[in-house]
Amino acid sequence: MGIISWIIFGLIAGILAKWIMPGKDGGGFFITVILGIIGAVVGGWISTLLGFGRVDGFNFGSFAVAVIGALVVLFIYRKVRS
Repeated sequence: MGIISWIIFGLIAGILAKWIMPGKDGGGFFITVILGIIGAVVGGWISTLLGFGRVDGFNFGSFAVAVIGALVVLFIYRKVRS
């Protein structure tokens, strides 16, 4: 996927992660995008490592992996910040 696609994918995954785990994180929109992109990458890496598949386009499986990865990254980000 192109970089613009990853940014859009990460934005959506980050917004959903913030919606699932609401709270004050600071940083606003840009932190949400960055955490979403990092979450998509981390989620894809972990799912590939565990044999669940890989993030290979805009499909439901890739999206679910990206959102779960964004949730994990958001959780870690909150623990580090507090």
